Amino acid sequence: MSEPITTQARTRGRVKDPFLLLAVPSLLLLGVLFALPILFLLLKSFRGTDGGVSIAGYIAFFSDPYMLTALRRTIVIALETTLLTLVLGYPTAFALARARGLVQTCILIAMILPLSVGVIVKAFAWSIVFRSDGVINKTLLGLGIIDAPLRLLFTETALVIGAANIFLPFMVLPVYAVIRQINPNLGAAAATLGAGPFFRFFRVTLPLTLPGVVAGAAFVFSMAVSMYVIPNLIVGERSQMLSMLIARSFLYLRDEQMGSTMSAVLLVIAAMIVVLSSLILKRLSGRQA
Repeated sequence: MSEPITTQARTRGRVKDPFLLLAVPSLLLLGVLFALPILFLLLKSFRGTDGGVSIAGYIAFFSDPYMLTALRRTIVIALETTLLTLVLGYPTAFALARARGLVQTCILIAMILPLSVGVIVKAFAWSIVFRSDGVINKTLLGLGIIDAPLRLLFTETALVIGAANIFLPFMVLPVYAVIRQINPNLGAAAATLGAGPFFRFFRVTLPLTLPGVVAGAAFVFSMAVSMYVIPNLIVGERSQMLSMLIARSFLYLRDEQMGSTMSAVLLVIAAMIVVLSSLILKRLSGRQA
């Protein structure tokens, strides 16, 4: 008898929790400034030239090889950016979690301070670095490694490197937050049982840090798949991404239906990543509970 009563009391407590009201202002702000414009955008993507409901925009998009190439390029660059931030960010998060005192402060500042600099400024800085007379080419020429400047700017490799640098904190910080919650004695306990370094990493450390990895990957991919300023300044018109085609449709071609259709496709991709990461995080939390 006591268990149902306790469950009902807990349910009533959650419903009447006054702290839930603290989320109302932010939810209203998101609803007015984000949800409503997105809804209007989706409705416009299904509006035909005669004012009726039509899927002509989606048919035109998925039957155009140029659009599909831009979609594939957008997803590939977002995946490459996410992978590079993971490779660079995972050990950085460990170093940040294990460091103490001034060293930890310096690493933390190095991760957080770039967030205060605008994306346009950082993208311009990378475009200068990648120029034929930039720092990289001057260094390689000075060391005698190359005889002529390399073509770095206006390449997808430069775009991935620049984007990974800008989005790196969004991978490091979630992984760092998870590592801080791991008991440091777990590795020592596994070592006393005869587990080697590789076994301890793949069977103990990596599974425990997966929630941070999934959250960081979702953050970086969602931002990389929709970035506009960075590719515009680093690769220009040579490698069109979907976000650049959306801007061109709205600003230059005045084709609102195609722009809305591409925006809806991009939104669905980002939403799928967020939902998928949420499901993975929920499953990982269930395993570790």
